[in-house]
Amino acid sequence: MNKRAIRQSRSRAMTVSLACAVVCVAGCSKEVPPPAPQVAQVTAVTIEPRDAPVIYDFVGQTQSSREVEIRARVDGFLEKRVYTEGSIVKGGQVLFLMDKKPFQAQVDAAKAQVSKAQAAVDVAKSNLARVKPLTEKEALSQKDLDDATGNFESTSASLEAAKAQLVTAQLNLSYCTIASPVDGITGAAAQADGTYLNQANAQLTTVAVLTPMWVNFSLSENELQSLRNQAEKGQLRRAPNNSYVVEIVLVDGQVFPSTGSITFTDPSFNAQTGTFLIRASVDNAQGMLRPNQYVRVRVKGAMRPNAILVPQRAVLQGAKGHFVWVVDKDNKAENRPVTVGDWSGDDWVVTEGLRAGDRVVVDGGLKLGPGTALNPKAYTGTPPASAAKPPQPLAPKPAAPAAK
Repeated sequence: MNKRAIRQSRSRAMTVSLACAVVCVAGCSKEVPPPAPQVAQVTAVTIEPRDAPVIYDFVGQTQSSREVEIRARVDGFLEKRVYTEGSIVKGGQVLFLMDKKPFQAQVDAAKAQVSKAQAAVDVAKSNLARVKPLTEKEALSQKDLDDATGNFESTSASLEAAKAQLVTAQLNLSYCTIASPVDGITGAAAQADGTYLNQANAQLTTVAVLTPMWVNFSLSENELQSLRNQAEKGQLRRAPNNSYVVEIVLVDGQVFPSTGSITFTDPSFNAQTGTFLIRASVDNAQGMLRPNQYVRVRVKGAMRPNAILVPQRAVLQGAKGHFVWVVDKDNKAENRPVTVGDWSGDDWVVTEGLRAGDRVVVDGGLKLGPGTALNPKAYTGTPPASAAKPPQPLAPKPAAPAAK
């Protein structure tokens, strides 16, 4: 190949290389189109106000409706305990026996005094019967009649006193047999057999009535005022005639079979605890509840008219408080601050921030941002398998209704 051919070949190669470089530069300078926006898959619920029952939850403590102290009513030796400590007894069942011998002797002596007084009355009565006609015939003076009459009345009074002493002695003898005045459960014996009983150590045991059982719980001053304000604003409707139903939940979560009612609301504020005492009474015929147990108290009967409810997991917590994600008219996410109130089952009661017709995101809201495109599906009410149920608090913020 001659030199001219070689130069032409090199010239063509340079031309091709330059063209490739121009193409590469042009390709690199062209802008890359942005990726298509991601559409979040969420479930949403449409707000429909409705009347919702209100259930107030408290920690309460049981109390016997009648706890009786069993005490010795006379001084003497305790002979025997005849009941089993901690057992359930009937009214009239014997619990203790005291030594009867000294009291039986007093009864016998009192009977003798009655007999003696009765004999004196008989003599005075016969004497008066003889003196009276003789006085009328002026065989005896009026003084003799007055003396006979006075003697009869004096002996009659002595007879009545002797009879009263006999009744007292018989009562003291009866007090040696100590029985339970009520049906209930007995406590431990405070005195051992053979102990000499007097006023200083007269208490023997206690008997606590099991039915009805009282359940005490408390309402703070702030909670009471909040309930009154809600009622005045029409956000809360009290139970008709304040007839609230009280449900008892045992320590294992089992619901007590009998419901009760509120029977007493202390009108006085307790300055030490900062609360008002409320008492409920519940039938406890089977004796399942015992005095001084801690239980959960549910008070039912109040109603929230036109309440706005959303599932609990739809309400999120941010730096500025509670908020929800709302699906706007363009199917985009909108951050909406809300004010929440009580729990109603598995829902929050929203008092401010939402209105009828709003679509609130229930599932899928954790990774959303303002303006995120959404593909909402109707919420069916069934939580996803991976969703953990929110923990239930021991006692929600609201409190039970109190007297007006």
